[in-house]
Amino acid sequence: METYRTEEIARWAARPLKALVLAAGEGTRLRPLTLNLPKAMVPVDGQPLLAHTMAWLARHGIRDVAINLHHCPEVITDFFGDGSASGMRITYSYEDRLLGTAGAARRLAGFLRDGPFLVVYGDVLTDLNLAALLDFHRERTVIEPGAAATLALYQVPNPTEVGLVGLDGNGRITRFQEKPRPEEVFTDLANAGVLVAEPAMLDQIPDGRFSDFGLDVLPKLLAAGVPLYGWPIPDGTYLLDIGSHEKYMQAQREWPMRARRRQEVPG
Repeated sequence: METYRTEEIARWAARPLKALVLAAGEGTRLRPLTLNLPKAMVPVDGQPLLAHTMAWLARHGIRDVAINLHHCPEVITDFFGDGSASGMRITYSYEDRLLGTAGAARRLAGFLRDGPFLVVYGDVLTDLNLAALLDFHRERTVIEPGAAATLALYQVPNPTEVGLVGLDGNGRITRFQEKPRPEEVFTDLANAGVLVAEPAMLDQIPDGRFSDFGLDVLPKLLAAGVPLYGWPIPDGTYLLDIGSHEKYMQAQREWPMRARRRQEVPG
């Protein structure tokens, strides 16, 4: 049995991994910074947030990346081009009306359907260990071939203001609760904005309509009994959702020191 699992994980690892970075958001809560910039392009430590995300993906060997566009799309396309200057291959998907996090993936089904794919919310700044997340997902899909996705989860100080995720002892998701009342709080784990999905999940997303992973697709799959997993990020991982001026200023204070420490680590 152990040999079988090892062989299955090796076959899984051989499948190509692509990423979708969700960068279409207007970032209304970050105005006036985002009046002429997509939210994913606000500068952090001298570089656009999206540049940090692309560098993080590249460090983990991910070179094929799709980016959805809507607000000020030329800011992104002019900066990154086709990605070849940094060894990436970028596919752009312009949305004349926003399709939501899942709708964006469905529109790119032809690009993503080759194998398991990564979805990264464009306002997340992180140094999360993608290899560890992928290993967890691989193991779970070998044990439960019907597993559809693994969500990276992080601890939040404000559980009544976010969507919470409940897990069993094996990391399988048991419930979602969107912005609970104080008496309904059962965990402090929330969606971190990074997930690994199997291509079959694309068939569960309506085509050409607005659809959100957290509000629509994932709760529907859970209700249908489809296995979904959660992976709490390890202590010491940096992850920040830059969705407000306060969080943006926090990133400006913290990220330069974090980046310097990473550069000082041998290897």
